[in-house]
Amino acid sequence: MIQVFNNPARSEWNSLLARPSFEANTLLPKVQSIMDDVRLNGDSAVLKFTNEFDNVQLQSIALNENIKVSAEAELSNALKAAIQLAKGNIEKFHLPQLQKMDRIETMPGVWCWRKTVGIENVGIYIPGGTAPLFSTVLMLGIPAKIAGCKNIILCTPPKNDKGEIHPAIIYAAALVGVTHIYTIGGVQAIAAMAYGTETIPKVNKIFGPGNQYVTAAKQLVQQGGVAIDMPAGPSEVCVWADDTAIPSFVASDLLSQAEHGVDSQVLLVASNETVVANVQAALDEQLGTLSRKDLAINALKNSKAIIIEHTTEALDLINQYAPEHLILSIENAEIIAEKVMNAGSVFIGNYSPESVGDYASGTNHTLPTNGYASAYSGVSVDSFVKKITFQHLTERGLINIGKAVMEMANAENLDAHAKAIEIRLKDIESKM
Repeated sequence: MIQVFNNPARSEWNSLLARPSFEANTLLPKVQSIMDDVRLNGDSAVLKFTNEFDNVQLQSIALNENIKVSAEAELSNALKAAIQLAKGNIEKFHLPQLQKMDRIETMPGVWCWRKTVGIENVGIYIPGGTAPLFSTVLMLGIPAKIAGCKNIILCTPPKNDKGEIHPAIIYAAALVGVTHIYTIGGVQAIAAMAYGTETIPKVNKIFGPGNQYVTAAKQLVQQGGVAIDMPAGPSEVCVWADDTAIPSFVASDLLSQAEHGVDSQVLLVASNETVVANVQAALDEQLGTLSRKDLAINALKNSKAIIIEHTTEALDLINQYAPEHLILSIENAEIIAEKVMNAGSVFIGNYSPESVGDYASGTNHTLPTNGYASAYSGVSVDSFVKKITFQHLTERGLINIGKAVMEMANAENLDAHAKAIEIRLKDIESKM
């Protein structure tokens, strides 16, 4: 049964919308210790921790080439067709994101422009856990390839001592152009990509979801000069439902999030008590059919239904929550969607389930969680590129801008800055 809160005062919103926090005092030192070991001891530390945490004694960190070859044959034609369809839609949505900026003449003789360059070496982390997230391979690998990243390496935990992983992960990786696959997971995988080992090359940026240990590791590596996609935590959904919502649809959306794991965040914002009661009845009916029923039940125990009668107030609450996924099962959903300020991805109307964004509509499912949607965007082609600015001045351009620059430099007491302009202007004057 979801906990129900009826028209809570705004003063209660902060506590109601708070996400569970991990114990940083105990978690971070342990994660740092693992990462330090990998930084100092490379492959041997990675193998040691894989044995300790995954109970797998690997002979090799790199994926066996024979396993790569056989992976496609293990998948049904229907699954391969579905993956290819998803790939096509994700490419269609992401390709236009790679835009070239024109040269701009800011004043006569002063030209400025920007060049987009793919980050050369990127690392993709795909969790093992209870589900093989081959869809995340598409979501990260496709924009990386579009961006022009030269080396795209992938780390994911092994299933057994043979270093096997789910064949769909291998198939998806081959489709999107992943260059190397390594069968390691957890903190040791993040550390290996951040620092490099004898086998695994150091990357410039790390992408991908993970548990609290992986999340902590990603946050720590930033201190060493390695970028990450975004801070993240357990996956989450907020469904806003009114009398126009279909209760069975809403229940299925809540359960599709809850089945991720016991720490998944599920929030229902409803216009009245009847909506909550109808959704709860549908939840009870659908729960019994799920293969991951126990996970979903435990996730729902920590979930909430908040009744907010007024549209403006409900929107304020949702923007304060800043959900990773927001589903609008409400009247005038498309109009109200324009007023959403904080969300990772928005699903509009009764026939736009979160599942389509997770897999195949085209948008990226790697999104900010834990309230970070108030400041961060989801992964896009932009996440895999850096922008370099250029400027080129003619003699006339320097004459036009020079005095202003000298005036500003002198006002900041930076004499050498002003001198760099002055000597050039004198050179130009001497040739006139």
